[in-house]
Amino acid sequence: MKKIIVGITGASAVIYGVRLLKALSEAGIETHLVITQAGKKNLLTETKYSIGQIESMASHVYDVEDMGADIASGSFKMDGMIVAPCSVKTLSAIANSYSSNLLVRAADVMLKERRRLVLLVRETPFHEGHLELMMRITRMGGIILPPIPAFYHLPKTIEELIDQTVGKLLDLFQIDHHLFDRWGSSELKKALKKKETKN
Repeated sequence: MKKIIVGITGASAVIYGVRLLKALSEAGIETHLVITQAGKKNLLTETKYSIGQIESMASHVYDVEDMGADIASGSFKMDGMIVAPCSVKTLSAIANSYSSNLLVRAADVMLKERRRLVLLVRETPFHEGHLELMMRITRMGGIILPPIPAFYHLPKTIEELIDQTVGKLLDLFQIDHHLFDRWGSSELKKALKKKETKN
């Protein structure tokens, strides 16, 4: 069974972290959740969920200030970590190895142990400083995956747009899913053909 850390920060679009937790649970993945204080505020602002409901979706939950938690050590085996969404503040802390809380420390552990780290950086537009931070993460072995929606799968709802990005996250960990119709799939070909016929 894969074991993945899920970090949720105070950037807008916390729904990506919520949907990711659900998808990982449905896939039978063991999840280790850590949410920043700003992340908790945004969860209450942007979603219908309580903090308790979000935490109940995870296999294990940690206090962001608990620097002695299991996930703070490289000897605690994990398959990787996803921060969704990732604020620029957290991006900056990770890029500079400034482990001021458990979320950043866990991300730093992923990098030093050469395990997969994916940051769903949620900011727009980017200035040079943001881009430089993302380059630093990339050079250290991390992956930057901003939530940029695709439209080739003909989404009809916001949920379908969210699922496409979450599906991309799962792909990076080789986790099977059916969150969106892939380019070249028979389902998508049928939908496109039907659309062409109508036009």
